[in-house]
Amino acid sequence: MKLKLTFLLALTFLFLFSGSVFGGNWEDGVHAYLKQDYKTAHRLWLPLAEQGDAKAQYNLGLMYEDGLGVPQDYQEAVNWYRLLAEQGHAKAQSNLGLMYYNGQGVPQDYKEAVKWYRLAAEQGNAKAQFNLGLMYYDGQGIPQDYKEAGKWIRLSAEQGLAQAQYFLGLMYSNGQGVPQDKLFAHMWWDIAGSKGNKNAIRDRNIIAKKMTPSQIEKAQEMARNWKPKK
Repeated sequence: MKLKLTFLLALTFLFLFSGSVFGGNWEDGVHAYLKQDYKTAHRLWLPLAEQGDAKAQYNLGLMYEDGLGVPQDYQEAVNWYRLLAEQGHAKAQSNLGLMYYNGQGVPQDYKEAVKWYRLAAEQGNAKAQFNLGLMYYDGQGIPQDYKEAGKWIRLSAEQGLAQAQYFLGLMYSNGQGVPQDKLFAHMWWDIAGSKGNKNAIRDRNIIAKKMTPSQIEKAQEMARNWKPKK
């Protein structure tokens, strides 16, 4: 159930685009990509990436991973991610962890996945926090530890990641790493469900049948008052 960490580039642009010393070529690459002219975007970004532009390097990693404008090449994606990850780039660290988890472009290695997830998670990357929590939950590359899993999954859920919110609801429902609590399970499933998570909606409706009307009302109030943490 590890979360895939390739993002839509359009969203990446909104997060990363804050001007570039390389000027027009970067912007022209953005416009080309948005028009689905991936080959042109790659042609414009490659020289920028080779000159050290982090945004171009990261987006090239995504393009090689997904085969956009270039033949899909996991090893080349890993090369670009690693270049950034070793400089402390949290999203690249998170993506590199996933490549190790899936054995894409590198031999599958859960311990290496944990290493890179942790580096990104400690910088506050919500997707890495969730994936690190799952590694603790499943005991992959690290001893199984539900309490530690709950810690990282909660950090991710509190930032607003729907998958983490759903999973935290499961942990509260089962009493794994957190006290068993129907109210909190219902609350997190209600929040995740409001973002379209169908599993959360299903499980919220199931647990509601085991709750009193006042408990449901309280859980719903908790969900309404919840706000993501930055």
